Amino acid sequence: MRIATWNVNSITARLPRLLAWLESSGTDVLCVQETKCTAEQFPAAELRELGYESAVNATGRWNGVAVVSRVGLDDVVRGLPGGPEYEGVQEPRAISATCGPVRVWSVYVPNGREVAHDHYAYKLRWLEALKGAVAEDAAGPRPFAVLGDFNIAPTDEDVFDRSLFEGSTHVTEPERAALEGLRGAGLADVVPRPLKYDHPYTYWDYRQLCFPKNRGMRIDLVYGNEPFASAVGDSYVDREERKGKGASDHAPVVVDLKL
Repeated sequence: MRIATWNVNSITARLPRLLAWLESSGTDVLCVQETKCTAEQFPAAELRELGYESAVNATGRWNGVAVVSRVGLDDVVRGLPGGPEYEGVQEPRAISATCGPVRVWSVYVPNGREVAHDHYAYKLRWLEALKGAVAEDAAGPRPFAVLGDFNIAPTDEDVFDRSLFEGSTHVTEPERAALEGLRGAGLADVVPRPLKYDHPYTYWDYRQLCFPKNRGMRIDLVYGNEPFASAVGDSYVDREERKGKGASDHAPVVVDLKL
């Protein structure tokens, strides 16, 4: 079973690439982030033509998440139970579903913007709510994983130059402690292998030739419980999908399970 996560940075802009990638990669379940569309605008019909069902939590603007599956799509929960609001709204940043033998969450963790910003405090509250929401599934016997854009680099090795991030979000101790909290709930970091270079970065800024220079970050993560992690046969960053015109600034992270 092949499961992947991909921040597409607008599913409308990326649709031709997404459809081609699903066909060529043989992915069974894809967790999508940053759809940047409403639920009505989501390309469910185009995906259905390829044999995929879709579950979407999206209202437009810059958020939006989805689970796309060709092995079943049941028990869908849209939103983060008990999650905080930002400016009076619970943003569409989480969706969960059962896909065949596996249950997955697709999450788009708040960016945080700046350490002193209200959005940073919101990010930490959101992660605390996520830990509580996934605890039961994480402890269960069924393979379970939280996949998505966490907007956190777990270690200093997960950024191309730690010194350039001093005082910035994505690398602070409170953010990393929140990831430690998820691991404490029974989830392990499934670290993918890189297809090139020595570290599996998943995101490269569009600016300053970051991708050709491999000035990246590993912020797209897969956190699985023991039944999930023990079934992993391979995991990799599909760096090829970051290449070329019209690419997202994130690459898909692919996990192969032996179930």
